[in-house]
Amino acid sequence: MDYASADLAARVEEAGIYSIAVRSSITAAPILGERLDNRVLLKREDQQPTFSFKIRGAANKILGLPDDTVGRGVICSSAGNHAQGVALAATRRGARSVIVMPRSTPEIKVDAVRALGGEVVLHGDTYDDAQALARRRAEDEGLSFVHPFDDLDVIAGQGTIGREILDQVDGGPDAVFVPVGGGGLAAGIATYIKVKRPDVEVYGVEPVDAASMKAAIAAGEPVTLDQVGSFADGVAVKRVGDVTFRLCRQHLDGVVTVTTDELCSAIRDIFTDTRTVVEPAGALAVAGLRRHVDDRGLTGRTLVAVNAGANMNFNRLGHVTERTAFGDQREAILAVEIPERKGSFLAFCQTLGERHVTEFTYRYHDPDRARIFVGIELRNGANDRYEVIDGLKAAGCDVVDLTDNELAKVHVRHLGGGVVEPEIADERLYRFEFPERRGALLAFLHSVGVDWNITLFHYRNHSSDSGRVLVAIQVPPSTRAEFQRHLDDLGYPYWDETGNDAYRLFLRG
Repeated sequence: MDYASADLAARVEEAGIYSIAVRSSITAAPILGERLDNRVLLKREDQQPTFSFKIRGAANKILGLPDDTVGRGVICSSAGNHAQGVALAATRRGARSVIVMPRSTPEIKVDAVRALGGEVVLHGDTYDDAQALARRRAEDEGLSFVHPFDDLDVIAGQGTIGREILDQVDGGPDAVFVPVGGGGLAAGIATYIKVKRPDVEVYGVEPVDAASMKAAIAAGEPVTLDQVGSFADGVAVKRVGDVTFRLCRQHLDGVVTVTTDELCSAIRDIFTDTRTVVEPAGALAVAGLRRHVDDRGLTGRTLVAVNAGANMNFNRLGHVTERTAFGDQREAILAVEIPERKGSFLAFCQTLGERHVTEFTYRYHDPDRARIFVGIELRNGANDRYEVIDGLKAAGCDVVDLTDNELAKVHVRHLGGGVVEPEIADERLYRFEFPERRGALLAFLHSVGVDWNITLFHYRNHSSDSGRVLVAIQVPPSTRAEFQRHLDDLGYPYWDETGNDAYRLFLRG
């Protein structure tokens, strides 16, 4: 064990954060544990005053500042839980706090920071814009910048969770699962536990579309991802910290990645056992624990998941509920072609037997074949899905499995209409994530200009910082290079879905 790790563990033990943060409880999850055949325990950071672990690191940093330094005030850049932690810790210390937030930050988060005494400054379109201003103002005004993760005092504050876990779990856990965004939480917990109990395994958990720590460990150094998914916005970090990377590479036993559907299912699992609704990032550890147990076939272990936070926007619950069935493998969505004749739907349902049809969308395609988008309730997970598909194929149906198709789940199942005949020339399909702010759509349309024709547009908002947009545009081959430059200049995350099966079957001729 290197000196730096031992020094950080000592900082964890010296962290006097409990005048602001609380010693959160360990709660058993008996229903989930019985299903997984393991003892599952939840470290309840949703019990913090700001409903998130972030208060620990902010408190340790701000309480440790000298009087003359903190008297000049503190500043941070954040659109979420770190902002609230810094505002509360500064207010308790009697200090001024300036919180720079992107203009796209939902009003509910802005109001929460102001209620805790923070001075909110809305600036820029992205977190990077907000951070750049916060660092300039820190230098110009003598404010202390409080980094959300890449700071040893912040890391030590988060590491107090690891100390509490070892104190609270009799005999110690076999493994601990920790969400990873910038890496401060994972670095603090993993370092402390490995110094004190090297036999305890510690795993970081990331969304598959925001796996910056996994990429960094594979590359041997921090790397910047081109784009990250925004569903688990609390961990949507393109590049982990330099300090957090070194500690996580040394002390984590591995990084588990999970899908959006698995995250939604984990939110439901936590609610079932605790009646608590956590945010997507707060459910990462449970989702990773489930994935790890399934992958390794573990039984009879004591496993701890850190419930990192519960700042869930209520309006997102509908989307979470919708996706939970996929995470639990209780629903499949299929594209099925059946004969275009009377009695075909009856015959189709008879093939399904007693399985419940959850969704059925049909539009006339041609005189011989009917193409349907169908949701089917599953009784036995993936095995049942394959059985359904095999049964339909045996009955003469053409089947394409869309259960894991993001375009199908986010957009196509909510779109009316059908394919266009004849096919629209040179049509290309793109899926975007737009920042939820005034003028975002107008900026996109200005970028497209008048040189390209929009042939389809579908927007979905899940009450997060980003809206989901599906756009079809006619782009002749001679203008594709120019159009690509327009997309890159726009700066929004996007995916080319022109080759997607869901598009081919239900939206294109």
